[in-house]
Amino acid sequence: MTDAAYPAPRSICGAPATPASPADPAGYRCDRQVADVEALRRHLGGDRIDVLAHSAASDLALLYAARHPERIRTLTLVTSRARALGLDHTHEHRMEAAALRAAEPWFDSAHQAYQAIWAGTATDAEWDAGTPFFYGRWDATAQAHAASEVEQTNEEAAEIYAASGAFDPAATRSTLAALSAPVLVLAGELDGGPRPHVAAAAQLLPGAELCVQAGGGHSPWLDDPVQFARTVGSFLDRSVPPAHRVSSPSCRQVRSPGSARSSDSC
Repeated sequence: MTDAAYPAPRSICGAPATPASPADPAGYRCDRQVADVEALRRHLGGDRIDVLAHSAASDLALLYAARHPERIRTLTLVTSRARALGLDHTHEHRMEAAALRAAEPWFDSAHQAYQAIWAGTATDAEWDAGTPFFYGRWDATAQAHAASEVEQTNEEAAEIYAASGAFDPAATRSTLAALSAPVLVLAGELDGGPRPHVAAAAQLLPGAELCVQAGGGHSPWLDDPVQFARTVGSFLDRSVPPAHRVSSPSCRQVRSPGSARSSDSC
């Protein structure tokens, strides 16, 4: 992918942990940030934009798409939460994903800590010990990424982001049922939130493609940057106007139940 290949501006809804502090902290709430994304679109000058969001930021992307569907050229949701649609991962999903890592050398020391995290009783030390479960590969890149998380986290914003009143799932589902823009839902094979095979959000978005990255955790671009770029790049290449497409390998597409398309080997 190159900037020249995609002349229209893009909006990237990053993780909502570190927005600039608003005058009123209530502005951290997800639905109240939709206007910020629209202000960014106007600033960039594009009539329609490609929106990519990761994890909890997918809630913001979904709300933006519901409020401004005419502004969405493509929507890419990476290991997404979907509370905006009334969906979220469960404790069982987390434990199911954790069981897939039983052969890892760090499993025994990390598993008890990981259970404490999702029981809401974890100490700081247990949070650190359970961190490998969030990554497809617990290598130097993942460890450096994990080490940077604390300084990038705004706890106040995280508490307010999904506060009561932020989401109206029935209304959002109804609006997005008519979304005409191409949608990619990219899940990590080893990610516990959400588990790839329960990525029900794709079923609620017309014609959405569900792609599961082999060996991917919650941040799949770290686990296999080349494959991640190929998957997202291929989707964008197929979704932009033909005159601006560039060559890129595609995911193998198979039809899944409902309207979503899925790829088992991206």
